[in-house]
Amino acid sequence: MKRQVWGAVLVAAAVMAAAGPSIAADATVGDRILKLTRATKWRKTAEIPLAFPTFHPQGMVRVGDEFFISSVEIIKPTTRYETPRDGLDRDEGEGRGHLFRVSADGRLLGSVTLGEGSIYHPGGIDYDGRSIWVPVAEYRPNSRSIFYRVDPATMRAEEVSRFADHVGGLVHDTDANTLSGVSWGSRRFYRWPLDADGRVANPDADPMALRVSNPAQYIDYQDCHYAGRGRMACAGLNAYRATADGPVFRLGGIELVDLADQRPLWQVPVELWAPSGLPMTQNPTFLEATATGLRAYFMPDDDRSTIFVYEVDAS
Repeated sequence: MKRQVWGAVLVAAAVMAAAGPSIAADATVGDRILKLTRATKWRKTAEIPLAFPTFHPQGMVRVGDEFFISSVEIIKPTTRYETPRDGLDRDEGEGRGHLFRVSADGRLLGSVTLGEGSIYHPGGIDYDGRSIWVPVAEYRPNSRSIFYRVDPATMRAEEVSRFADHVGGLVHDTDANTLSGVSWGSRRFYRWPLDADGRVANPDADPMALRVSNPAQYIDYQDCHYAGRGRMACAGLNAYRATADGPVFRLGGIELVDLADQRPLWQVPVELWAPSGLPMTQNPTFLEATATGLRAYFMPDDDRSTIFVYEVDAS
C-alpha cells in the first residue's frame, strides 16, 4: 500500500513539473470550461496524500510547484439560536484560520494564521500572479469579514479591508482591477474597485460596490478563481433529498460566471466522487489549462486529505 501511495505522489510531482508554473488570469481556463459538458470524460492521473492535519479546507491555488490551501480549524462548533439574534442565526463558536503552504508531494512547508477573535473562517482564495487573496469571516452568515493579501514567497499577510457580511470567496479581476466576493452559500455577489495600492477604501460605503443576488441555484460555490476576460470559475456542490427523511445525495459542479453582470455563462455538473462518498468539488478546487484541455486539483475530504488530480480533453 505504501509503495502504491508513494508511486502516486511521484506521478503527481511529475505531472506538476511538466505543467510548469501557474499563470494568473489565463483566459484559456475560462475558454476550456465553455467546452465542458455532462458527457465530458474526466480521467484521474494522480493522488497526493497530504502529510499533516488539514482541518476543514476551503480554498486552493497552485503557484509554481506548490499548493496554497486555506482551512478553518474548529475548536468549538457554532450553536444555533432558537430564534435569530441581531440578524444572526448562531453563536460565533471558536476556531483558527490557516493558510498552508504545501509541496508537490504533500508536505507542509509553512503556514500563517489569519483572522482575529470571532473572525476565523477563511474562504475560497485566488492568486493574481503576485498575491494570494484570502477572505476570513465569522463562521455564520450575515456576519463580518477581513480581506487579506498574502505574499506566497514570504507568507507575509497584509490586511486590505473589512466588510459587514460573511464573504466566503474572493476573486481579483486583474483586467478591471476589481475585487469580487461571494457571500455565505454564494447567494450574494459583491464587487469593489481597487485603488492603485490594491485596497478597497471603504467597502461598506463605496457606491460602486455591487450587491447582486446569484441567479444560479443548483450549487453553492466553495472556491472561485479569476478565469480571464472578466470571468470567474467557481466550483461547489449542493445536497438533495428525494423525500424529507430520505438519504442525502450530493452533486458537485463547475460554473463560469460573468463578473460584469454576475450571471453564469456556463454550468456543468461534475459527476466525480471521492472514496469517502463526497463530491470532488466538496472543498477546494483549482483548475489550470493543459495543452488540450484542463487539469483539476480536487481536495474533498477534511483532516486527512488527499489532492485528487484529474485531466480532461476540452480542445
